[in-house]
Parts: sequence; structure tokens; C-alpha cells
Amino acid sequence: MFFMNRVVAFAAVLTLAATVAHSQDRSATTANPPGADPVIGEQLFASTCGFCHQDGGRVAGRGPKLAGTDQSDTYLLNRIRTGKEGAMPAYGRAFSEGQLRSLVAYIRSLKDEGR
Repeated sequence: MFFMNRVVAFAAVLTLAATVAHSQDRSATTANPPGADPVIGEQLFASTCGFCHQDGGRVAGRGPKLAGTDQSDTYLLNRIRTGKEGAMPAYGRAFSEGQLRSLVAYIRSLKDEGR
């Protein structure tokens, strides 16, 4: 009897561990990179970028529309960091790495309604 209880308890622990591992695997494929929070990115975007990238980046203004961009995350991070001469200021010294990644996560969260 003692042996059966241990086997049942061990099976229960294995089942629980497999369930937790499986749920973590699924969330990891859809999660943002470490330090990236689209909510923080949206707040930064509204106070810093929204003047040029209209409607939260969903339509072109002084700056291009960002919703549905085909540019890579690396490109977006670099553009935000270094800017574009005569068109966009550099924000690499104004934002932390986490804030930069949060801006990119926010841009990725934008739905392109024109496509």
C-alpha cells in the first residue's frame, strides 16, 4: 500500500510538472523579448513619438506609418537609437535598452488596418 501511494504521488508530480512546462513553452513563443513591455512602449510612444507618427503610429504624419511595418526589430531599434538626419532625432541616450525594446514591442502590437 505504501509503495502504491508513492507511485501515485510521483505520477501526480510528473503530470503537474509536464503541465507547467507545456504552458511555459506555449507562452514563450508569443512573449516579447526580455525587458519589452508594449504598455510601457505605448506610453513612451504617446509622449515622444506621437507628434510625428500620427494616431499612435497607425497613420503617416510627419513620420511614416509604423503599423504593419516590414522592418526588422534590429532596424527599428537602430533607427530609434540613432535617428535619421533631418527627419528624426536620436533617442539612444534618452531611453534605456528596456524602454527601446518596449517601443518596438508596442510598434509590433499595432494592427495594420489598411492591409
